[in-house]
Amino acid sequence: MAPNATIYRVELQVTDMDRHYYAGHVFSLAQHPSETPGRLMLRLAAFALYADERLEFGRGLSTADDADLWQRDYTGQIERWIDLGQPDDTRVRRACARAGEVVVVNYGGQAAEAWWDRHAGAFSRLANLTVLDVAPADVEALTALLERSMRLTAMIQDGELQLMSERLNVAVTPRVRKRGR
Repeated sequence: MAPNATIYRVELQVTDMDRHYYAGHVFSLAQHPSETPGRLMLRLAAFALYADERLEFGRGLSTADDADLWQRDYTGQIERWIDLGQPDDTRVRRACARAGEVVVVNYGGQAAEAWWDRHAGAFSRLANLTVLDVAPADVEALTALLERSMRLTAMIQDGELQLMSERLNVAVTPRVRKRGR
């Protein structure tokens, strides 16, 4: 955990009708001093989309060799590697070599478009890579849910994530740029 990180307590109830996954998760989420609230909430949304009992938050921003989220099997092998933003192509290739599945949750408007245009050709050869785009308006809407202590319900159906608190409901539909195997 980074020094001076802001800690958020999260109770997340996941109902994923696409994958038939239904579970509750309770955890602390650390916001690195250089991390924006939007990126923090996008990490939480990515957790909800790929929720699993073994999915955990990596050290991400504070450690270059860690994913933002990852899931390991019982032997310690990386099953799923999830990064946010626009990682460089070397990082993505390295992640694809280390993990069974790699997901990049791309966000950032024009910067995200430029990143995809620059790397789409190279990424097309990576069979285990999925790239999702999240619209800037969706990231901003997710930020409105941010509180130091959050009780949220995530419902996923037909690729759409509904993230709900007692006061607000946010719908996020990531656009699939590339679907891995």
